[in-house]
Amino acid sequence: MPNQTEIEIKEQEEVETETMVAEEGQTIVHCICGAEAAYRIWPSTFLIEHGTGKRAKLITAFNISFYPYWTLKNAGQKFTLIFEGLSRNCIMLDLKEEIPQDGGFEVKNILRNNSDVYTVHIG
Repeated sequence: MPNQTEIEIKEQEEVETETMVAEEGQTIVHCICGAEAAYRIWPSTFLIEHGTGKRAKLITAFNISFYPYWTLKNAGQKFTLIFEGLSRNCIMLDLKEEIPQDGGFEVKNILRNNSDVYTVHIG
């Protein structure tokens, strides 16, 4: 169980990432893990806009390892992905991890919102 300092640090990280979105036009995706498992993210993960097919590149991630390393997560735990900003006319998008093996993350038909902060379930 996390102690008070760990909770405060995580809350501060969330405030800082939401500030980045507001100031720099980035897109935040909070991912909730669906099962107890090892997770990792590949740099070849994108937000793909419906209609244009434009891809917003992954900039960084918090609380998850990048390929080839793994992070153990319990069901319900979160990690956060920061992407480039979306086009003004984007209404719907997909999260897609394009990898050379089975099991890449994919969440389809995410409806765009005014904040460009999203929460999705993975796995």
